[in-house]
Amino acid sequence: MVKKAKSLVAIFMLLVLLLAACTGQAATTSSSQAVGAAETTLTSISTDETAVTVPDTQTVVVDYAATAATAATAVATAESVAEATLAFSETHDDAEDYVVDSATATQIMLSGEGIAVEGAGVTVNGRIATITAAGTYTMSGTLAEGQIVVDTEDEEIVQLVLAGVQLSNSSTAPLYIANAEETIIILADGSENFVTDGAAYVFASAEEDEPNAAIFSKDALTITGSGSLTVVGNYNDGIASKDGLVISGGTIGVTAVDDGIRGKDYLVIKDGQITVAAQGDGLKSDEETDTTLGYITISGGVINITSGSDAIDAQTDVLISGGEFNLTSGGGSHGSVSADSSGKGIKAAVSIIIDGGTLTINSADDALHASESLVINNGSFTIATGDDGMHADTSLTLNGGLAYITESYEGIESAVITINGGEFHVISSDDGVNVAAGNDGSGTTAGGGGPRGGGPGQDTFSYSGDAYLYVNGGYVTVDAGGDGVDVNGAIVMTDGVIIVNGPTEQMNGALDYDGGFAISGGLFIAVGSSGMAQTADASSTQNALLLNFNGTLQAGTLLHIEDSNGNTILTFAPTKSIQSLSFSSPALSSGETYTVYYGGSDSGTAQDGLYTGGTYSNGTEYTSFTVSTAVTTLGSVSRR
Repeated sequence: MVKKAKSLVAIFMLLVLLLAACTGQAATTSSSQAVGAAETTLTSISTDETAVTVPDTQTVVVDYAATAATAATAVATAESVAEATLAFSETHDDAEDYVVDSATATQIMLSGEGIAVEGAGVTVNGRIATITAAGTYTMSGTLAEGQIVVDTEDEEIVQLVLAGVQLSNSSTAPLYIANAEETIIILADGSENFVTDGAAYVFASAEEDEPNAAIFSKDALTITGSGSLTVVGNYNDGIASKDGLVISGGTIGVTAVDDGIRGKDYLVIKDGQITVAAQGDGLKSDEETDTTLGYITISGGVINITSGSDAIDAQTDVLISGGEFNLTSGGGSHGSVSADSSGKGIKAAVSIIIDGGTLTINSADDALHASESLVINNGSFTIATGDDGMHADTSLTLNGGLAYITESYEGIESAVITINGGEFHVISSDDGVNVAAGNDGSGTTAGGGGPRGGGPGQDTFSYSGDAYLYVNGGYVTVDAGGDGVDVNGAIVMTDGVIIVNGPTEQMNGALDYDGGFAISGGLFIAVGSSGMAQTADASSTQNALLLNFNGTLQAGTLLHIEDSNGNTILTFAPTKSIQSLSFSSPALSSGETYTVYYGGSDSGTAQDGLYTGGTYSNGTEYTSFTVSTAVTTLGSVSRR
């Protein structure tokens, strides 16, 4: 049957508004082109011929007023980097510290013969130079088996200008800051500087274990300038401070057998080009006794990290407001880490907040992992991971940004997920969006047990009254091998766009929830297998449809719904073979009769399979239905 439908202007404008923020590449199919190479033939049915089986599931009573209040609270408490920073101790960074008085600087000259000094504040003992007073010191030259030590009781800072230095020591830290109010290492313009240690340190006694990095500081340390610094840590860490560490400039390359760059109290990166290759963590802050410390903040720079463990690891928070990141951890998404190790991209024992930046993450374990909360306010993300793309044990809030999770076991996971804005595209081998209370372990050891067995995160959960998905805006697409949207609790949707291409096997569903799904606004499209199919529940104030076909629609075959006047309500092309459609839209009106078609073509613009702005034609009529209740169910439902 040939059918042509005119687009409903109001619906078209609605979809345009919903999709206006999206930046995904659009594809256009002319009216003369058939979508999908495989032919699909279904038996046409009418509503009165439809067999409807009521799902045999336990009724769960959900207080939607309470969950809506919880959603509002979640939105109100979502923090920015600026707000979160107020809870932490201030850093030692001060603009006055960067002012260099070259005229009064003491010169330290390194050579094969030893160390020569011009000026005050330095004592020399063989191949060891010790800075004993605050002030400015300019160092240049090459020295093997030597050491520069900073040891001063002065309350002013020590400025150490590296103006072309090659310093190495096989038995201890070549640059050791034993005592100072603060030391600032300045990389002179155009200079190239190298610091290298050995694989075995010699300590005065068996009780000693410091220094343990090629550049090691017991006190506050800053690195800045426009020159370059290359550090090789063969013994343990590359650059380490037992106090705070600030990096505000320079081209810095670090290779380390353990951690690359470590600021115990805090690590602050404001600018610079930083490249780290570490067998342990790339960037680290690990103060455990003071909750106002142990954080990492990054506001700029270019950061390239290849790490055996976590690329970025903080004992409390990781706060990112800018910068360009290229992170590979644990061998990447196809790598593996041991059960007692970790290969995450960015990990925080408390919270991760990202206000901006461009992040490319390739991780064996979770790409973003927070043991409490994760907030995305803005930024651009490209993620490939062997486990979760974004994970938070307690709450995960998406307020903005653009993310492509191109490979994952599970895409986005937390006990409470709130989506207020942004654009997120998820590809997962298991669940695309997983809402479940409790810590899933976030390991990378594959689980067994068939289609519902635990996977890399060992995340087999049951219904929980503490698990919620709130969708108040944003644009989310999911391509899932397991459940598309899996909520071990309740869903409340008030706005936004959710598009799911779900599983083809019957033990999973494009939509899977246990505690109810109330929708009052937005556009929800989920297609997949029919064995576990669900749609929004009867408490919804926006109408919903569950359509289970009596056959299989091949990938790429258009699915079209129009009203009795021929106005388009939905034209969608799934990426996989499907047997069911879960759909809710403001365009589904009570008392209206709709007709469902499959096949045919559309002259409009397609984005993520959704067509707008064109004319549908040449489709085959499948069925028609009239909306009389909040939920319309067509076809056999086999969910148990």
